[in-house]
Amino acid sequence: MNTPRRQFLGLAGGLLAGGLSQSALFGQDPQWTKPVHRVANAALSAQKAAPATPASSAKAALVRGLEMARQSLTRSKTEVRDYTAVLVKRERIGETVGEHEYMQIKVRNRKEENGRLVQPFSVYLAFVKPTSVKGREVIYVENQNNGNIVAHEGGFKGRFLPTVSIPPTGMLAMRGQRYPMTEIGVENMILKLIERGEKALQFEDVHAELRSGARFQNRACTLLRLTQPTRRPDAEFHKAEVYMDDELNMPIRYIAYDWPSNADGRGEVIEEYNYLNLEVNVGLTDADFDPYNKDYNFHS
Repeated sequence: MNTPRRQFLGLAGGLLAGGLSQSALFGQDPQWTKPVHRVANAALSAQKAAPATPASSAKAALVRGLEMARQSLTRSKTEVRDYTAVLVKRERIGETVGEHEYMQIKVRNRKEENGRLVQPFSVYLAFVKPTSVKGREVIYVENQNNGNIVAHEGGFKGRFLPTVSIPPTGMLAMRGQRYPMTEIGVENMILKLIERGEKALQFEDVHAELRSGARFQNRACTLLRLTQPTRRPDAEFHKAEVYMDDELNMPIRYIAYDWPSNADGRGEVIEEYNYLNLEVNVGLTDADFDPYNKDYNFHS
């Protein structure tokens, strides 16, 4: 899926680690040691009886969903300085849908005052699961390190491979990733949701459904389901679901499906991003994005 402006939930750079144990990370949420789709599907089943939000048309539901996304973007830009979460992602690379990857994420949103950058966009990732990626760490800070990411492998390989500084869009960093590290995060996800929603509004056969009373990871949410029946060159998915956390006014789950190969089936997953245990304005500092932080393993 090639998009003209690939800002989205974008998600992980290529080589990434952390000394976090799976039990410590999921100790308060054991349900997330199971594959994400099981829990998500259970939540969907539980809400099927919930009535759809009244709307005169499917397009009206999409318009309302776009309003919510714009409000969320405004809040992110004006009120949310930073956040932490457990990011669970699954992506199709080429013809292969990968397994769910779990990582701890720290993000500081980009902030300007009077046209001056006062807080650069900053990201730290520590991969926890599965075994093939466990122990990777990666840091990216806007306008630092010549625009490169700092990364190292974990596990057995991490004992022998050095910490590297590599371009976020280079072949090594993009290996096994749909998007570069520079496009990760909730705010980028909101931008992409708005972009895709505005595009969908142009087509008469697009169907949207907005449901209140949905739940995801025991969070009260509003769910937007969007279906594009007609495969078009610029249509990036057949069906998509967005869960907007009602309290935080931020999207915490997005999943998109390809067109099914037969009329009765559900299409293959294209991409899925879940922000679990999202906490905002936790007070992250420069040390959280410093590869020489003693709690990290870049230079241990």
